[in-house]
Amino acid sequence: MNKSEIIKVEHLVIDFGGFKAVDDISFAVNRGEIFGFLGANGAGKTTTIRTLCGLLNPSSGKVYVDGKDVSSSTEMLKNRIGYMSQKFTLYPDLTVMENMEFAGSLYRMGSSAVQKRSKELFSFIGLEKIPSGPVRDLSGGTRQILSLAAALIHDPELIFLDEPTAGTSPKTRLDFWNLIKRLAEQDKTIFVTTHYMDEAENCGRIVLMERGKIIAMDSPDGLKSRYFPCPIMEISFLNVNMQQAVYDEIAAKGLGTPSIFGSGLRIISSNKEELQKWLADRQDILKYKAVPPSLEDVFLKAISHAEHHN
Repeated sequence: MNKSEIIKVEHLVIDFGGFKAVDDISFAVNRGEIFGFLGANGAGKTTTIRTLCGLLNPSSGKVYVDGKDVSSSTEMLKNRIGYMSQKFTLYPDLTVMENMEFAGSLYRMGSSAVQKRSKELFSFIGLEKIPSGPVRDLSGGTRQILSLAAALIHDPELIFLDEPTAGTSPKTRLDFWNLIKRLAEQDKTIFVTTHYMDEAENCGRIVLMERGKIIAMDSPDGLKSRYFPCPIMEISFLNVNMQQAVYDEIAAKGLGTPSIFGSGLRIISSNKEELQKWLADRQDILKYKAVPPSLEDVFLKAISHAEHHN
């Protein structure tokens, strides 16, 4: 590992009785980076993150954190790692502070240290008043953010977040990602898994996972440039019944690769000028515009590319 890397994974395989949940993946994560694992449910994201935390042993391959083999250094690395699983991790019958006390005890923190650190964390997450009742009475979004606070109780430098915003409201997702960015500003390294494409835009680099394999890895902008060197043209119609006819004509004339998009079309074309000239002459088209690709576009293209080369 070079000095800038805090995680290095070499040919990792996790095999559950003949089923490869993780299939020969390699990557490295830099210090202070927000690094995202993006993929559908079942892609191998949670299995990977649990292995990086030392909760699962590799079937083959190596996982290093700060130069140490995780398989033989779990206890040594424990205080440097914070882990928030995708399942709700607080005890619902305990109060907020009782949960923080319990989390701190796992790292042999005394009561005064837990109190001091909890005060810092509650200020960080914007919790002005600490609820006195059991955690089960709090909203789902508040519980998720408090789960993050519990994972940070021992001030770890490397933070693993497994689907941290799954099932939460749009506002909670926004608040949560604001906290993640602020953690990165404190030189924390954040390793986050998600199936929300828009969330992955916040990561410095992302890995696209599909069926246990890495199918692409780069920054969001790098992936967009790689898979979509030309802009996407988005068009809508005066008469939606023209959708299929225009689709067929674009494909037949070789003006680009069209796809159905709601009541309109999206076209990927390497000949933008010829396509725009053709669109301008059409009286049945209401409007058209060039739009940047989304990470969902990238993910679908990457899957198609990977299947084509397998």
